[in-house]
Amino acid sequence: MKTFCVVNPESGGGRTGRQWSGLQRQLERAIGPVQAEFTARSFAAVAITRRALNAGYDRIIAVGGDGTVSEVANGFHLDRAPINRDASLGFLMTGTGSDLRRTFGIEADTEAQIARLASGQPREIDLGRVTCVNEQGNRDERLFINIGSFGLSGSIARRVNQATQSKRLGGRFSFMWNSALGTIRHHNLPVHLQVDDAFDEVIEVTTVAIANGQFFGGGMWIAPGADPADGLFDVVIMRDVSRIETMRNLPKVYAGRHLENPKVTVVRGRKVTAVPIEKIGGEPVLIEVDGESPGRLPATFEILPRAIQVAC
Repeated sequence: MKTFCVVNPESGGGRTGRQWSGLQRQLERAIGPVQAEFTARSFAAVAITRRALNAGYDRIIAVGGDGTVSEVANGFHLDRAPINRDASLGFLMTGTGSDLRRTFGIEADTEAQIARLASGQPREIDLGRVTCVNEQGNRDERLFINIGSFGLSGSIARRVNQATQSKRLGGRFSFMWNSALGTIRHHNLPVHLQVDDAFDEVIEVTTVAIANGQFFGGGMWIAPGADPADGLFDVVIMRDVSRIETMRNLPKVYAGRHLENPKVTVVRGRKVTAVPIEKIGGEPVLIEVDGESPGRLPATFEILPRAIQVAC
């Protein structure tokens, strides 16, 4: 295969950029020649991926964190259509969270990840598409490969993305530290939530996760039953959970045991619509998508069955 790497040198607190020359040598020993380009700003990976696909590369490897993989996945499509249906997405995860690899049972060790890239066969998986209100107040749309969510998780994602010092101590620490800080400041907010014909209620949202993959937040096993190739989201609804309950039950989320809580509901569906119930002086309900912060509600999440090939 003709391989191109999209590298985020800032991921992992800058470790990816510092280690790239060694990683490239490892990759080339395992899979042959690779061309590469560094991202220089947010969303650069989308344009780089599209250029590589149009130039005839049929395997694009995202090197970085979950946000980098997400941007590269967005680059596989243009105007809601795939650029090359036969091309595959690979990933070498070196970032803060690196949650997507956990769904596929891929180890954190880079040598193990490269071995999977060398031996893995491409398979089709689903993508999600979210339409929301961006930071500028305009309608925006993007694809996601792992999980989209809103509520407390959206607030935490914003804190993590703005953090600098905590990331130096590792992804899990950064997420746990910022989860604690975010929880202290969080207020449950009313949202009208619809999932196909299976769920239609106004709820006080703590977190709602629209899951294609199983993990988010630096290892939280939020959706243990999610299958990224089944054509359905697992929608994990955490409602009206107090700050104290959230803090006390945080370890259970890492173990996937939060589903035992009667305030947690799982609904499966293809389309999710979330509209905030406006309050005077109310806070926005923030969204998180593959670890990034695209904006706020109202939003619609839709599944795109078997929309991309993943080689891992």
